[in-house]
Amino acid sequence: MARGKIMSDDTKHMLAREMGLEHKIIGSNSDYGNLTSRECGFLVKLAIKKAEENMI
Repeated sequence: MARGKIMSDDTKHMLAREMGLEHKIIGSNSDYGNLTSRECGFLVKLAIKKAEENMI
């Protein structure tokens, strides 16, 4: 079963920019595979934190 996107690409880029990682996901090699597992984990943590802040 295919699932829809949870986060838009704009949101992902905003979070990556905030973390200083956007350079790894833009350009000719635009790919989240360029991020380490740790960086992906921090990106998810930041996304959850932002979502929780918006719920209040």
